[in-house]
Amino acid sequence: MLQGALAGLAAGGLYAVLAVCLTLMSRLVRVVNFAQSATGMFGCYVAVFLSIHLGLPEWLATVAGIVLGGALSAVLGWIVSTWLAEADTGTRSAVTVAVLLLLISLAFILFGTKPQPFHPLLAGPAFTVGGVVVSQVTVVTVVLAVLVALGCRAVLARTTLGVRLRALSERPTTAELLGIPARPLSVGVWTVTGVIATLAVSIVAPSQSNDPTSLAMLVVPAAAAALLGGFRRLDLAVAGGLVLGMAQGAVAQSDRLSVLRYFLPFLVIVALLLWTQRKEVWDAAR
Repeated sequence: MLQGALAGLAAGGLYAVLAVCLTLMSRLVRVVNFAQSATGMFGCYVAVFLSIHLGLPEWLATVAGIVLGGALSAVLGWIVSTWLAEADTGTRSAVTVAVLLLLISLAFILFGTKPQPFHPLLAGPAFTVGGVVVSQVTVVTVVLAVLVALGCRAVLARTTLGVRLRALSERPTTAELLGIPARPLSVGVWTVTGVIATLAVSIVAPSQSNDPTSLAMLVVPAAAAALLGGFRRLDLAVAGGLVLGMAQGAVAQSDRLSVLRYFLPFLVIVALLLWTQRKEVWDAAR
């Protein structure tokens, strides 16, 4: 059980990083970005193509893929902030669902239906706990999740840029009247989260089911983790991602329960939604 839980930490770290990105997007630009992991997936697939078919060094192809993931996210952010600036969160989020489906389809058309031969950026054990080996991928993804959350919190709380971003998210009209550049800041948030998501997916993809659909749908467990923090709290988003990954790893150790690991994110989402709506449900039942 412990071995399974620790093995699940690698995926948990990825969920946590993506959950932090989703939380930032929700707080700062009023979007639940369902294409968050899809842009990362597409950047990774392009990196593999550049490395295998064009002969680029792997590190250079990986950097190119990460830049592409950020650029795709920036273009989507520019479109949303230009033509949907006054739209509500539901409408803006619905656009990202269309982009999610578009990127999955485009990946199948350009790269085929088979998983790509990802070369691991990190390999080998980092250390051993109670006889259980903890991989380098696990350590790096968990540390990355914590650092991203702490870094974003520090930027938002202690810098002029953070003050402007918070003003833009909480009082957008007032912020624009005060001369805060809304569109460049919004596109900047989209770009940074796209780069972070693509980097995290690049690290974990070789050890996961790496077909386009599986990588793109990593947004589901990430959304479950972000929902734990109400798409507002970065610390709970990180904790939710790590716990969910460990729970999936532990369940996978049991032959009878292993199939449940695929449904755990959906069960968590349903449970959290019911819990957050309990007051309205109880009031209606009286």
